[in-house]
Amino acid sequence: MRDNEKQSREFAKQLRRKMPRSEALLWSYIRRGGVNGARFRRQHPIGPYIADFACVAAKLVVEVDGYTHWTSEQLEHDTRRTKYLSERGWRVLRVTSADVYDNLSGVWETIAHHLPPPAASQPPPPQAGEE
Repeated sequence: MRDNEKQSREFAKQLRRKMPRSEALLWSYIRRGGVNGARFRRQHPIGPYIADFACVAAKLVVEVDGYTHWTSEQLEHDTRRTKYLSERGWRVLRVTSADVYDNLSGVWETIAHHLPPPAASQPPPPQAGEE
């Protein structure tokens, strides 16, 4: 493991322990396959960056942007980060903290729109002696 990967993982652990309220609220809705059966990871390191939420199977990153993301420096950082992730095949979906609080169902639907449809349930395999 490279040094910067180890640092990213340690920082991600710290971020998981002190998630902002808007991220914790969204996490409670998307965890454990809550959106089209997709599994998300929270505070997932991708290269030098840490995604708020990532669905590895769909290569989808969901970022919850609070008021700190509206400074010119932060907007430039977010642009570089999105470019880095896009160049590696990730799609980045940004939602605001206000949307999470005021329109959680709309945020959920937007995330679902960016994921493949849920797999159709299949019948269980036949048991021994059944045909």
